[in-house]
Amino acid sequence: MLLNIIRTLAFLLVLQSLQVNLYAQNMRLRDHGIEVGIFKIGKHNAITDVNGVKVGHTTLVGGDSIRTGVTAIVPHEGNIFQMKVPAAIYIGNGFGKLAGYSQVEELGNIETPVILTNTLSVPIASDALISYTLQTPGNEDVRSVNAIVGETNDGWLNDIRGRHVKQEHVISAIEKASAGEVGEGNVGAGTGTICFGYKGGIGTSSRVIPKSEGGYTVGVLVQTNFGGVLEIGGVPIAKELNNYPFKDKILNDVDGSCMIVVITDAPLDARNLKRLAKRAIMGLAKTGGIASNGSGDYVIALSVAEENFVPYTSDSPVQEGKFLKNDAMSPLFLATIEATEEAILNSLFAAETMMGRDGHTIQALPVDKVVEMMKKYGRVK
Repeated sequence: MLLNIIRTLAFLLVLQSLQVNLYAQNMRLRDHGIEVGIFKIGKHNAITDVNGVKVGHTTLVGGDSIRTGVTAIVPHEGNIFQMKVPAAIYIGNGFGKLAGYSQVEELGNIETPVILTNTLSVPIASDALISYTLQTPGNEDVRSVNAIVGETNDGWLNDIRGRHVKQEHVISAIEKASAGEVGEGNVGAGTGTICFGYKGGIGTSSRVIPKSEGGYTVGVLVQTNFGGVLEIGGVPIAKELNNYPFKDKILNDVDGSCMIVVITDAPLDARNLKRLAKRAIMGLAKTGGIASNGSGDYVIALSVAEENFVPYTSDSPVQEGKFLKNDAMSPLFLATIEATEEAILNSLFAAETMMGRDGHTIQALPVDKVVEMMKKYGRVK
């Protein structure tokens, strides 16, 4: 009896330690001398390099089967409902449950933080976002909220049917969101995810385009839970490790999903944000992802250029703003491709081996072997 009580208390303590990451590594792609792309990275090489953007995680690890969580991306420090941000969503492959898509498609803006979690927790996360928005000072008269919630299915490692994510976990992730460094690997919504047959998770990266092209920053955060044939900087990692799908006429599991959030301080309207979002899928492809039949691959793109925020109420029937021309988009396209590629790779490098539901174990990417391969191909600085 006493032993059971002790176990229960220990389990509850784990759940209460929502910000503690029990499994994440500290090393990222560039810590091993591996670089992808040509543009410079931001200070933290993270989505938070875009001014005003914050990220928060709630990590749920309990017993032998709870491996899940929540990641919140907060676009700016103000009341997001009252000052909405231009946005677009692009669907690379639609086997997923992205809540809030149709209103973004119709109106071209987002009015809540962006939440990532597991598939069966989308409804509770949406409910939490609604509660958070209604309770935010200044929103006392609000009667409609378009909550943005994305997901991937972590059911191999996590007791997904238990639906362990609660409203307070979502709100905690929002309230604890901060600028600066971002936790990666087995944290938040990436706690129980799998990528290329290895442990996936949360990853992030950023790019700063040259001042001659505007000097804008593009930040990307990913929740990786998809398959394909892993490549890094053109090096055929999956083939070198002899771990890839469809070999020996065996249909290996390549399904899953990837949620990609792209934020920039460049002044873009919804139309060019959708064009930007499309390029993130090209970044996914550069890592070897194939957007398989059962994969939900979504990109949410936002601009946080303050002059183009969309006020909830205004005395003027005209929305004024200044937006980049089409001809100015190419550097931002490349920055998005590079940051997405590196964010995905960071999610792999940061994650560690995890055991979860029914004893299922997913190994971490064998980083030491990968680094040796990159040296062999002359890709390590």
